[in-house]
Amino acid sequence: MPRPIRVQVSIPALRHNLAQIRTALTHQVQPLQRPTPSIWAVIKANAYGHGIDQAVQGFAAADGLAMLDINEVVRCRERGWNKPLMLLEGFFGPEDLTTIDEHQITTVIHSIEQLQLLEQHAARLRHPLDVMVKLNTGMNRLGFAPEHFESVYRRLLQLQSQGTIGQLGKMTHFARADDDPSITYQQLQCFTQYTSQLPGRISVCNSAGTLTASLQQHLSTQFEQWVRPGICLYGASPFAAVPAHSLGLVPAQSLRAEIISIRDLAAHQGVGYGHSFISQHPMRLGVVACGYADGYPRHAPSGTPIWVQGQATQLVGRVSMDMLMVDLTSIPQAQVGSEVVLWGQDGPSVDEVALAAGTIGYELLCAVAPRVPRVVVEK
Repeated sequence: MPRPIRVQVSIPALRHNLAQIRTALTHQVQPLQRPTPSIWAVIKANAYGHGIDQAVQGFAAADGLAMLDINEVVRCRERGWNKPLMLLEGFFGPEDLTTIDEHQITTVIHSIEQLQLLEQHAARLRHPLDVMVKLNTGMNRLGFAPEHFESVYRRLLQLQSQGTIGQLGKMTHFARADDDPSITYQQLQCFTQYTSQLPGRISVCNSAGTLTASLQQHLSTQFEQWVRPGICLYGASPFAAVPAHSLGLVPAQSLRAEIISIRDLAAHQGVGYGHSFISQHPMRLGVVACGYADGYPRHAPSGTPIWVQGQATQLVGRVSMDMLMVDLTSIPQAQVGSEVVLWGQDGPSVDEVALAAGTIGYELLCAVAPRVPRVVVEK
């Protein structure tokens, strides 16, 4: 019998979250009499741990998909995706340009080295290359400095006039759209200042930006807009103080296991490695077939929420490689074989677990180990 742990990925939840985001965008732009922005559904990091194949199926209604790995874009084409695909970090060598050209992929260009590489190998391209040029507005990670952006963009416009470039656009990335609107508006002001006189579609909104209605009032009406939602597509919140369910989102990933042993504990007994937890009164403990080698955070402290048989309880003691302990004192009906939800549907949200563990939901969703069996829920 296989070890009783699994990660469930729900295709209907992915579809629901995409539809919810599109509805939210439509409500934002209707009062402004603008078309609903197009959506690049971000599926980097193996679709945030949910699987590329599941993302292609779940986000079939998206206008495009965006990722980092060139093998993932090829996988999307192999799975029948014939709409736009975008490489968020662009290409890293001339061989990438061959693959990009073959599969007609949109690429981001964020550095002078990429631009020079494109110029050197432009003659090899069989199809016009769609490009999004990244402006660094304050994230200070990738992108051209504002003072260099126009000259770079005009070099690409020249390539466009020669037929090397197809669609050309401008993009940036918000650093604090989840917690500080003033910084986001400063970034947007910078973006507008350095791009408003240049033609082409725009893409500025990540998950938090996409779900911040007031941003639409500050965006240009002159150009086609594409948004790039990520974490919200998977049912987690991009805002620390706003739970996902209040945004109409549902979890697409659920980490589930079972109780494999139960023991009664007297008062003043230590639990697990290091005895980091000492019982203050008699307790009933369950051992769960899940540990840090499965992707559950080792640094999660006692008190981290866990649900057993649909009832909320908590982690007890230090997480081991293959097991963790849970308090069953208030759940007398629990027994060996009882279902445990570490996060997801019918359990704590991944954001709640991440908050208790001092991290973010993104990390937990991406960190589920390959050894955990995957179950895909189709309906």
